[in-house]
Amino acid sequence: MKFLIALLMVLSFIPETGYTQASKDSRGFDPAFTHVVYFWLNNPDNPEERKHFETNLQVLFKESQYTQTNFLGTPPKASREVVDDSFTYAMIVTFESAEAQQAYQTEAAHLSFIEKTAHLIKRFTVYDAKGLNP
Repeated sequence: MKFLIALLMVLSFIPETGYTQASKDSRGFDPAFTHVVYFWLNNPDNPEERKHFETNLQVLFKESQYTQTNFLGTPPKASREVVDDSFTYAMIVTFESAEAQQAYQTEAAHLSFIEKTAHLIKRFTVYDAKGLNP
């Protein structure tokens, strides 16, 4: 019993690492308003174009005044038929409100990202959602 108590005490001092994408202010996922964009690049196998896209998206994440949670991912190899893995990148950003998301649409950082990467993008699909319990 003493061993179990000692083990629990030691484990309580180990920092929690979690599996969430870090946000700008380390608050975790902000559920108020989510903006999800799937991108299909013209040349998804071109490493220079992928690097250009990724670099510019990271600049957007860093410079945006409105995004809270910032996530960029690539599709894993689909293990089920219902999974669409045809996209090149998935971006998920969250906002504190629908109004903040609307302001993001016209902010300089977002417009610069579009200007610098539009020529790389064949297609994109956007999904916005308001949280049920923000």
